[in-house]
Amino acid sequence: MELNQEWFKELDVGEVVDCQSVAGGDINQSYAVTTPNKKYFLKVQGDNDKSFFDHEIEGLNLIGAAVNTPKVIKSGTYDNSGYLLTNYINFGEGHDGDLGTLVAKMHEQHSDKFGLDHNILNAKNPKINTWQDNWGEFYVNQRLEVLVKEVKNKFYWNQYREDLMMQLEDKILNYYQNHEVVPSLMHGDLWNGNVGYESNGAPILFDPDVFYGNREMDLAMTLLFGGFGREFYISYAQEYPLEPNWEERISWYQTYYLLAHLNLFGEGYGPSLENAMRKSINY
Repeated sequence: MELNQEWFKELDVGEVVDCQSVAGGDINQSYAVTTPNKKYFLKVQGDNDKSFFDHEIEGLNLIGAAVNTPKVIKSGTYDNSGYLLTNYINFGEGHDGDLGTLVAKMHEQHSDKFGLDHNILNAKNPKINTWQDNWGEFYVNQRLEVLVKEVKNKFYWNQYREDLMMQLEDKILNYYQNHEVVPSLMHGDLWNGNVGYESNGAPILFDPDVFYGNREMDLAMTLLFGGFGREFYISYAQEYPLEPNWEERISWYQTYYLLAHLNLFGEGYGPSLENAMRKSINY
């Protein structure tokens, strides 16, 4: 898809002197749009409308009120496509310790309950965000069970996985009857593809999937696909100390993300999911 002058008129950023297709995720077409005075990053979602980006905008605004994120400039619908325009990030190198502090400051933004004021139903991994007081009930009923239903419909489920999941869910529900959690603002998809450093070394977060939850879940995601450097976790804990034995609960939350990958990408993630559930119930 090539953007034309009518698109540039819609964006309303002035004279466009260059527009290049760039990498920006698996589901959107992305562009670097340059004017004489500024450079912008544009995401376009074909056969959709501006509502496709509402949750991302919400996340950027919530997280951006506390820490560094791209700044939302405009969103809309044009040519049967939804779009989101933000400032362009010139990436450079930085330190994992600074990133750890940044994530901790995001998690220090709290709510009275777990969830969000609306559900996310237009995603391949739907999320039920009805506000809840108890973290265990929220996580089991509004995260794990929602995806179990999805993978059952795709025939990625069996009795062995069902037995493991039932044991894990019972363990989680019992644990959080006696362990209080303060709801934190969550990135929701915190892996190294959704973080970076600006050219001045400042850490930055993008592509959020926000809700208020247990911050251990975000940290479990950082450790699922390689993790960040040791300095990340040291600096994080210095800014916002973690609960005792949090490492033992990592697999509880990696179960969710592996379940999400099973739903998105198929049986290749089945063995890893089973390993995470076995590890969870054997602690």
